[in-house]
Amino acid sequence: MAGSSNSAPVSSIHTSSETGRLLPSATKCNSKEIDLDVSLPSPYPKSYLFELVITDKTHYRRFLYISLTLAFVVLALGLVPHFLPQNNRHHGHSKNLTLALNQAITFFDAQKSGSYPSNSPIRFRGSSGLQDGNSSNIHADLVGGFYDSGNNIKFTFPAAYTITLLSWSVVEYHRKYADIGELEHIKDVIKWGSDYLLKVFVPPTAKSDPSLLYSQVGSAGNDTKNPVPNDINCWQRPEDMRYKRPVSVCNETASDLAGEIVAALSAASIVFKQENEYSQRLIKKAEQIYEITAKEDRIHRAITYTTIDACGGEARKFYGSSGYKDELVWAATWLFFATGNHTFLDYATTNFAAAVDDETTTDKGIFYWNNKLAANAVLFTRLRFFRDLGFPYEKALGLSTNMTDQLMCSYLSKQNFNRTPGGLILLSPGTGGPLQFAATASFLSKLYNDYLTLLRRSSWNCTNDGFSLEMLQSFSTSQINYILGDNPKKMSYMVGFGDHYPTHVHHRSASIPWDGQYHSCADGDRWLHSQDRNPNILLGAMVAGPDQFDDFSDEREKTWSTEPSIAGNAGLVAALIAHHDPPRSSASNGPNLGLDIVGIFEKVHLDS
Repeated sequence: MAGSSNSAPVSSIHTSSETGRLLPSATKCNSKEIDLDVSLPSPYPKSYLFELVITDKTHYRRFLYISLTLAFVVLALGLVPHFLPQNNRHHGHSKNLTLALNQAITFFDAQKSGSYPSNSPIRFRGSSGLQDGNSSNIHADLVGGFYDSGNNIKFTFPAAYTITLLSWSVVEYHRKYADIGELEHIKDVIKWGSDYLLKVFVPPTAKSDPSLLYSQVGSAGNDTKNPVPNDINCWQRPEDMRYKRPVSVCNETASDLAGEIVAALSAASIVFKQENEYSQRLIKKAEQIYEITAKEDRIHRAITYTTIDACGGEARKFYGSSGYKDELVWAATWLFFATGNHTFLDYATTNFAAAVDDETTTDKGIFYWNNKLAANAVLFTRLRFFRDLGFPYEKALGLSTNMTDQLMCSYLSKQNFNRTPGGLILLSPGTGGPLQFAATASFLSKLYNDYLTLLRRSSWNCTNDGFSLEMLQSFSTSQINYILGDNPKKMSYMVGFGDHYPTHVHHRSASIPWDGQYHSCADGDRWLHSQDRNPNILLGAMVAGPDQFDDFSDEREKTWSTEPSIAGNAGLVAALIAHHDPPRSSASNGPNLGLDIVGIFEKVHLDS
């Protein structure tokens, strides 16, 4: 009996909440004491006790050898995962997210324009667009940047959004990127884009002169009666381009375009904060553009860039902008984080409600190249949660928190947005290409989940229902899993990932052989209409995706199904890194999420 001086030795044990195993306890507190009487041997021989009779010692020894060998193999297999390098382990997720992330970033290597790097992992690309900017209507250095999608046009507006979103993912999850060896890769992509964005703004040479913003290089062509080769009607690799590539030019009244460029340069400056000279160059250019755009005597003339024919007339049918207020708030928000200057936060918080009122009904709850309000609300909520600045920002930050909570409720309630039978959320069913919207929803919901986890909140309430973090995690993971193959087609919608993925991607470089030969527009038509698979694998490209019934047509000419874009892939990269397992070690005292909660606030001070 426990406590008796004459009893057998007592061992204290307790059950572990993680594994349910019995573990020896160092203390008797909160444990159950069990009398383990092990001093009395059995009065019977073991052969009698277990009714074992050994009739053949040779077979018995063989049985022991085989049993021991099998036990050793099972033990070894159980231990192997513990000795694998961290980069090859993927805890808590059925997909190889390290491989998926590497491939998704590699897509941007295939989209690079300009002097092509010799160390690129993409072997079917070379230098191209080396005369960009030297057109008949303008003379500027616009070499570099990214081709937007499967065509050879360079659109500044979605390119700037792409750099903003990729930079944001690094600001939040740079520890994860570094842990899996992808930090330098993603920073190279961001720098390739930010270097180009530094070129697209030209300040006025005189006080009375307008500033210039280059919104597009290349042409979609508008003359259907007398078509000349351009980036849409000519199916040609960018390395073979011989046709003219005009430049579209705007001034500072194109506030949405200017605002997105400011946001991109500001966010990138935080990514490169260890490279002080380059970071300061990005900030200086961002402040310069913002100062010109947001001046009192010019803000009243602000318009969207696609309302001006010379500026965004051709871009209108590809990237038509519905407003500019969200971009100006977005720009000021990122400038605030990049500089710590409260003037920018004053503008962002003061104008946030007006931007929300200006949001179109069809864009509500959607984060993509045309609408940043949902993402801005998450950023403001982040500020309120982890660096509350108090007066006079409470109202705007409180509005943003309510808006963020309602956004997450809309993802989960299934009342605001429909889903395909296979579970893909349909955030903008009338526009096609549902995967880009699902990817950013997955990113925002996982990011917000991480914020709430750090605050040790497990649930929150909506108008009629309550939701848990487990439900939010389940939703965000389901959208990524759908993209990577957990869908009725059992197809990965990211090229190169898994065993079954699109092979007829709408993409000029991928569909034309890299054979050292020049291929004219006429030659390209043969490849455009070919039923053969693309000769080059466009690794990591997320295609537009299925329809509302989960049906997908892997046909090159169906752009609404098989065309990828840099804006879409930016959302995919952000979602993938958000869902990737965190590093084993963490500098944080809270839950290890691989999230840098303080880095974005490096220049933010209460007494600024």
